[in-house]
Amino acid sequence: MTVMEQRGAYKPTPPPAWQPRTDPAPLLPDARPYRVLGTEAAAQADPGLLRRLHAELVRGRRYNAQATALTKQGRLAVYPSSTGQEACQVAAALVLEDRDWLFPSYRDTLAAVARGLDPVQALTLLRGDWHTGYDPREHRVAPLCTPLATQLPHAVGLAHAARLKGDDVVALAMVGDGGSSEGDFHEALNFAAVWQAPVVFLVQNNGFAISVPLAKQTAAPSLAHKAVGYGMPGRLVDGNDAAAVHEVLSDAVRHARAGGGPTLVEAITYRVEAHTNADDATRYRGDAEVDTWRDHDPIVLLEHELTERGLIDDSGIQAARDAAEAMAADLRERMNQDPPLDPMDLFAHVYAEPTPQLREQQAQLRAELAAEQEGPHR
Repeated sequence: MTVMEQRGAYKPTPPPAWQPRTDPAPLLPDARPYRVLGTEAAAQADPGLLRRLHAELVRGRRYNAQATALTKQGRLAVYPSSTGQEACQVAAALVLEDRDWLFPSYRDTLAAVARGLDPVQALTLLRGDWHTGYDPREHRVAPLCTPLATQLPHAVGLAHAARLKGDDVVALAMVGDGGSSEGDFHEALNFAAVWQAPVVFLVQNNGFAISVPLAKQTAAPSLAHKAVGYGMPGRLVDGNDAAAVHEVLSDAVRHARAGGGPTLVEAITYRVEAHTNADDATRYRGDAEVDTWRDHDPIVLLEHELTERGLIDDSGIQAARDAAEAMAADLRERMNQDPPLDPMDLFAHVYAEPTPQLREQQAQLRAELAAEQEGPHR
């Protein structure tokens, strides 16, 4: 007995019965990734949507192949291919309304193109050209983000601000499994859940953070299980099943738009190509593993469903390929043209109001350029 208790100034009481603030059961993801193609649920899928998904997947595969070829030709400094992950990329773009925002990572150029961005503009940053290459506000696509996961807090901030303003806007933020190991991932999910921001987090679990397998990043049953710790629903989906990814993301976007708060979606997919053209993937994985995932190719899965249901024939498949080839030819032609370079662009978009030092440097460069145009003094 303490001195305070002896004096009668302290009377301990038993703690109240503890109750969780939220029932965790509804937040838990399914035990296995959700699928549509090849199941009874496929019969309920909209045929028009399936055909559109197929056309975008075919175009996306060709886009990845052409961009990879451009790196070998020296027209791109680097390209992180999303070959094998096209279903995630396309579905993320198609579930959003025009007023919504997409927050891509560096591997999500295809998602930006599927949302309507000019294929050349989507590659401008990877080309080493100036700034982003496109107007984020016009397209509602945030700048392609090279630092891991830093786009996630930005997505939450925009979504939270939209909610405060009463705007009917949802943000969809894309990240890889490696990005889920970053502090920005934790901060974004925690912030989003506490403030019930209308944001959807899509983790494309493609097996590796460059050369680090997921098992060396986390011991969680799945990345989708992490949602429970933040107080939001977690969904687990087959990332190579375009119809399933579209359905799950559509549900999450509707949930967010209705005021239900954020959702964490983990899509199980695979990066068939190397991390970038500068990576040698054979150092950390074998051909047999890659071949196994090639048998679960998102285009093959969808084409099989469409042909089995009589929703597409050989001419329809060829039409999708022809359209993709036309896109690749246009991309190739325009990327083979040297972009016009203006040294004065160095001072554009640095500050809204240029500092005195920048104005001085700008004037100095302008004078030097004028002197060069006049030629050497005789």
